[in-house]
Amino acid sequence: MRRPLALFCAAALGVTGVALTAPAQAAPSPQASSAAAAAAPDELVVGYVVGASPEQRSRARGRASAQLAERVVQAAADRTEVELVRLPQGKNRDQAAAELQSDPAVAYVEPNWTLIHQATATDPIYTSPDPAKDLWGMRGDAAGAAGSQADKAWAAGHTGSAGVYVGVIDEGIQFTHPDLSGQVWTNPFDAAGDGKDNDGNGYIDDTHGWDFANNDNTIYDGGTRGSLDDHGTHVSGTIGAKANNDVGVVGMNWNVTLISGKFLGRRGGSLTDAVKAVDYFTGLKARHGLNIVATNNSWGGGGFSQTLLDAITRANAQDILFVAAAGNSGTDNDATASYPSGYDVPNVIAVAAIDRNGGLASFSQYGATTVDLGAPGVGVWSTTAPGTYESYNGTSMATPHVTGAAALYASTHPGSTAAQIKAAILGAVVPTASLAGKTATGGRLDVSGF
Repeated sequence: MRRPLALFCAAALGVTGVALTAPAQAAPSPQASSAAAAAAPDELVVGYVVGASPEQRSRARGRASAQLAERVVQAAADRTEVELVRLPQGKNRDQAAAELQSDPAVAYVEPNWTLIHQATATDPIYTSPDPAKDLWGMRGDAAGAAGSQADKAWAAGHTGSAGVYVGVIDEGIQFTHPDLSGQVWTNPFDAAGDGKDNDGNGYIDDTHGWDFANNDNTIYDGGTRGSLDDHGTHVSGTIGAKANNDVGVVGMNWNVTLISGKFLGRRGGSLTDAVKAVDYFTGLKARHGLNIVATNNSWGGGGFSQTLLDAITRANAQDILFVAAAGNSGTDNDATASYPSGYDVPNVIAVAAIDRNGGLASFSQYGATTVDLGAPGVGVWSTTAPGTYESYNGTSMATPHVTGAAALYASTHPGSTAAQIKAAILGAVVPTASLAGKTATGGRLDVSGF
């Protein structure tokens, strides 16, 4: 269990959150850090007290002359109403936050943080017909690499299952990529192209998932030039690129079903869109019983958010792991909080990046109590758009190795809870000198026994 974090990872607004209900983690006091976090200057996220009426919410907005931009979370038995509000031009955001917070119907006010992915690209190199020499993250001791040893699991016949679902909360996915075609979900509950919300989840024709950044069902916007959605496609390939198709790479799982929760675009993504993506997967599992075992979250930024914490807690209640990148600033997350990997919820697994020799990557954030384990994150080859392959570095690349491990374990241990899968992953790590005192387990990912 991680200890509660005490610091924001950036300067906050100067108003603390008041708990809506008993939260999994109380909002920490706002404190500055060395990293500046970006947030929309004319927007605020407002969480209301239980039972706040439309009239009370309107009254609260009126105190700051704010306009309702959108409902982020609809009130239900396990959640309270959360809104995104837009401020008048020139309105001081701190003043508006204080005015909103003064209303008794308001539980908390926070920035609409701007979130970014946690990857840095090396020279783009298109793969050769035999890229196995570069996939050190899938290999292990026998190959002289500090990889995940997925090759040993495969040799034992453990190659995943299409009945295991993983949510990719990221950029979009090129679902027609030769190594991903057939690995991405097609929604059987919502008839494609009929313009109707057949399954009643609020998203019309969410055939392969949803694009929360653009509020449409087009989860791939990279076109034929691949200028967008490389990151989400790369992450997806590490989790579940196809095997034995004579092209490209192979993922941790040869068989798995990926669902896109796109919220990152060219300029990053918003806190509110991230929350909607997390809740989308929680809703799919609750509504349809899909075997969604984990979401991959190779992104971060901003400060503490009660809204996002509550969404992750709802995912925890549905037994969905939230696997998150530790961050790429090379700093200690015990000293300066990093989100979302730092939320103290049982379903969170925080991942640092290591190189092929088992060394902690120079860019990787770490934390003896706030980061769980290390995984391959340097020189990681995977799928990119359109139909290509590249080598990337980052805790973004380490995270899908662990998400893939969760899916692999779920395929061989059907019915396992999120807590059991997490315990299996953390209990199987290889002790690694560079991670001793730097992560909670002091070890690196090993799926050889999965």
